[in-house]
Amino acid sequence: MSTASLKRRYFAKLLSNLVGVAIALGMQALITRGLGPKAYGNFSFITDFFSRLMPFFTLSTAMGFYTKLSQRQSEERLVGFYFQFTILAFMGLLLFVVGSETTGLADYFWVDQKMIIVYMAVLWAMLTWKTQILGQVADAYGLTVSTELTKIALKCLGLVIIVVLFFKKELNLINFFFYHFGMLLLLIVALIWIIGRHGLSFSKLCHFKKEEFIGYTKEFYSYSQPLFIYTFLGMIIGILDRWLLQKFGGSVQQGFFGLSYQIGAVCFLFTSAMTPLITREFSIAFAQNELAQMASLFRRYLPLLFSIAAYFGCFASIHASEITYLLGGSKFSEASAVVMIMALYPIHQTYGQLNGSIYFATGRTKLYRDVGLISLITGLPLVYVLVAPSSMMGLDAGASGLAIKFVLLQFITVNVRLFFNTKLLNVKFSKYFAHQLLCISCLLAVASLAKLMGSYLPVLSHNLIISIIISGTIYTVLTAFLILLFPLLFGLRHNDIANLASTGIKIFRTNH
Repeated sequence: MSTASLKRRYFAKLLSNLVGVAIALGMQALITRGLGPKAYGNFSFITDFFSRLMPFFTLSTAMGFYTKLSQRQSEERLVGFYFQFTILAFMGLLLFVVGSETTGLADYFWVDQKMIIVYMAVLWAMLTWKTQILGQVADAYGLTVSTELTKIALKCLGLVIIVVLFFKKELNLINFFFYHFGMLLLLIVALIWIIGRHGLSFSKLCHFKKEEFIGYTKEFYSYSQPLFIYTFLGMIIGILDRWLLQKFGGSVQQGFFGLSYQIGAVCFLFTSAMTPLITREFSIAFAQNELAQMASLFRRYLPLLFSIAAYFGCFASIHASEITYLLGGSKFSEASAVVMIMALYPIHQTYGQLNGSIYFATGRTKLYRDVGLISLITGLPLVYVLVAPSSMMGLDAGASGLAIKFVLLQFITVNVRLFFNTKLLNVKFSKYFAHQLLCISCLLAVASLAKLMGSYLPVLSHNLIISIIISGTIYTVLTAFLILLFPLLFGLRHNDIANLASTGIKIFRTNH
């Protein structure tokens, strides 16, 4: 794909994510108020549980599927095989839940949850996974623009539904699940239609010769086998993280963490648009033995996308109390400390996903696994100490403790993986590590200064939304000056800024 095509597909995803951010903020404010901390905490806990189970039951093959399809786009049999494999995974997940209920283990797995909610969460996980796989197919075939325009339309429809449920006072946990079912099914139908127009016939994907099926099974096993132990341990520890919080902190603390995680996810939307597209380009470049092209993509996009994530994350962290009250209301006021910490999570999440895409594109899944295993093993005792009550030798930090664990371990793990990637691509690790520290430090300082400057304006004390908008404007202006003075701090060069200015002038002249 040409650079212009990559940019076009990125901006399509970015536009979808920008619309998604605006809608997500509005919806989050209604959802948290409509459900309250306890019900919202239950939703966050149970959906996170099954989100973590899906990679285990699909044997960590999702990224392998996307990588291989990006490299072999004409191979429709690959899609057919993976769809059938996914159905088997769904059946395995359902059998696990039924078995847990039958044996009485459900009460231990899903603390304080009704089984009807558990089964609804299972269906939610299956539909969500299906949309992700169909989205990967669309991205691999370069159908990003059509896909993202469809997502924009569905996000707008979703907002209307949430508004109606909220003002009719029918926004409860059961209806919230049904809302998700409807939106996910609509997205699945739309994605199947878009991919079908590209020429992929879903009705012809289920016919395999025995040798073909065995061949694909061996290929995926070889690719994903090193990841299976990592995925299994990651699933166990990931579930234990939230389980320990549920056990020691309860649904309310779970709700606080859930809100903070969603705010972090909103910040991540700005850079997550690029992740599958860059993964695709890395996969294609590696298939053509173009390590120089991979290094060029690495140098061009990783510092830039990290800086974009840091721009939003640092602002959200410094303005945590205002954002928490705006999105959660007074019932979530105690969540502001958790939000302050978790707002920093998407910053290195960006590096983590882009780092991971290089490992998957190059097939170095064993090294990826080994680094991750060390992080997982370290994280379990850490989260216990942070979350457990003082009577059980813990710090009783609740949701804040879990947030600290997430941010700290991700920072360490991402940089270890970054080190090995820089060795592969022959670039300097110290340069990228220093960039992280400088970028975050500068943006935190600028965000604090913007908040301090805004506090002297009397109008800010009367309206929270205006306060955030004005502080954000000051923050953006100060950041812009920082970019002009030190463009490398944001992964840019002076000629990049000149090109942007030139493009802006041309657009202005065209419109006038």
